[in-house]
Amino acid sequence: MLNDMNRTELFCEYYAQWIEVYKKGAIREATLAKYLMTQKWVEKLIPEVKVSELTRTAYQQLLNEYAKEHERQTTLDFHHQLKGAILDAVDEGLLPRDPTRKAIIKGKTPKTKKIKYLNQFELHRLIADLDIKDTPNWDWFILLVAKTGMRFSEALAITPEDFDFARQTLSVSKTWDYKGNGGFLPTKNKSSVRKIQIDWQIVVKFSVLTRNLPPDKPIFVGESKIYNSTVNDVLTRHCRACGISEISIHGLRHTHASLLLFAGVSIASVARRLGHASMTTTQKTYLHIIQELENKDVDLVMRTLSGL
Repeated sequence: MLNDMNRTELFCEYYAQWIEVYKKGAIREATLAKYLMTQKWVEKLIPEVKVSELTRTAYQQLLNEYAKEHERQTTLDFHHQLKGAILDAVDEGLLPRDPTRKAIIKGKTPKTKKIKYLNQFELHRLIADLDIKDTPNWDWFILLVAKTGMRFSEALAITPEDFDFARQTLSVSKTWDYKGNGGFLPTKNKSSVRKIQIDWQIVVKFSVLTRNLPPDKPIFVGESKIYNSTVNDVLTRHCRACGISEISIHGLRHTHASLLLFAGVSIASVARRLGHASMTTTQKTYLHIIQELENKDVDLVMRTLSGL
């Protein structure tokens, strides 16, 4: 309980202490960072507003100011991160009623984001250009992500014992804390815990690579800190050498999903393979590809019917 707070305290101070009491140590560092960013925006936008002055109008004005520089989804996240603290303030009698009730979420029009991914020909050229040595390197990492569609942190956490070569599966059950101090962390969500089917080429290559490695240690993590930019730089050099589109490691994940969708794999199967929480996420992310496939389906339907 925030017993030392009272109705005359500044809301930004109340919120900072609420994060310290209720969130620090209870949520992942990446999530905590989002709350701390929200705290900075509160300090910037309403530095002098007291807890008792946070009426529905004052709260709506706060959201409106935040929405001027952010998209609607980001504003909605900002609202959710504030609401928990405000409801606790109501429970503790610091506010007479919930000022977040019936809040209107506004925001800037989202920019059209075109997903960068390789086509099948480009991916073939990339894989052929990889320098697969006898010991793990970032080229091995690129190959694994391209073939599995794993997230960067998931692939970093893979150990030799995660492979089941007999059944041709790879277990994804953890991530690597590359943004923090290293070590294993839980997956992004429950759906991210999964078994991915791997092809015979990955089975052959990785069974040899991992033969003499510690079974429970990450294959691609050494003593030094890992940066996403380091691996992206390696991938960029390969893309330039091949004369193909330059993409990031996350772009390889998009490439994996896109090729499966174009090959006719169902959205449900792609969602499970990627570890998405729901098919809705997959549909939203790959909407443009799905629309292209629907256009092809229309052509196929017309050709089929005209042949009757």
